[in-house]
Amino acid sequence: MITLTINGLEVQVEEGTTILQAAKKIGIDIPTFCHDPRLVPHGSCRICVVEVEGARNLQASCTTPAAQGMKVTTESDVVVESRKGVLDLILANHPLDCLTCQKAGRCTLQDLCYRYDIKESSFEGERKEYEIDDSNPFYYSDQSKCILCGKCVYVCSQLQGTEAIGFAERGFTTHIATPFDKGLEHSTCVSCGNCVAVCPVGALVPKSKTKFRYWETKPVRTTCSYCGVGCQMDLLVKDNKIVEVLPADGPSNHGLLCVKGRFAYNFVGHPDRLKTPLIRKDGELVEASWDEAYDLIVSKVNEIKGEFGPDAIAGFSSARGLNEENYLMQKLMRGVIGTNNIDHCARL
Repeated sequence: MITLTINGLEVQVEEGTTILQAAKKIGIDIPTFCHDPRLVPHGSCRICVVEVEGARNLQASCTTPAAQGMKVTTESDVVVESRKGVLDLILANHPLDCLTCQKAGRCTLQDLCYRYDIKESSFEGERKEYEIDDSNPFYYSDQSKCILCGKCVYVCSQLQGTEAIGFAERGFTTHIATPFDKGLEHSTCVSCGNCVAVCPVGALVPKSKTKFRYWETKPVRTTCSYCGVGCQMDLLVKDNKIVEVLPADGPSNHGLLCVKGRFAYNFVGHPDRLKTPLIRKDGELVEASWDEAYDLIVSKVNEIKGEFGPDAIAGFSSARGLNEENYLMQKLMRGVIGTNNIDHCARL
């Protein structure tokens, strides 16, 4: 363990801990663009710089390891001026359409410009302009808004393992692209949307069927219903309707989702969705209560088992159930009914 001081507060951390991690431990917020605790830190955005006593230059807190006796200041005049300079440079090549931008209310650039009183860029000159890539069925890619933090690239390669996108060209024309700039439609993208989830600006946004602002929504934590992994997610709800899904940091998914969990949520409000059990009466399926449905199942199972034996009954469970639910299903068949006739669909 080592001890350092941040903004006059003493903190003890394990050796190898970064300044950013040490600051977070004692509740000190250092702004970031490119940092993600799941990724290998690369310190490219420079918005997280801090002043370290005795150091010649400002240090990137996300990559600089804490040291014994280190004294750090996170909001000194020189640090604030440096961050303002970074924001000034970013805005020099970023459209100021915050009033109509879909990411308003969940944009890190917008939040930091407000925090440091940056209203527009002091630099004049050419701005990059790219056509919006809407070839993916689930999200847009607008490279005119990209700030080149690289989070989408590294999440795709380090966490998702798809490597569908990367940095293309150099200097002013650097941009995030698919191989040979063929567009998302012709890439290896699997539409998981994990790049969209980590984008700090409006460069990657979902194709939403509902117009909404993020401050109008309420997050509802739940478990994805598409398979047994148990991924945690936040449903963003407006007017009792799901308008977007965001991955949550659950023990089995760590902030990642697949294409189904991320984008295939419209079935929840579909008019044909079953909301009650159905029982066939006089040849017609009619709505019934759960108690009525369970009573019918029990009576039919007992009737068949009594007349033909337990092996006349079979169970079939779904991959959309949790692992625990499928475990209970096979226990029901083997332990209660007394048959090994139990199967499970490998996928939907």
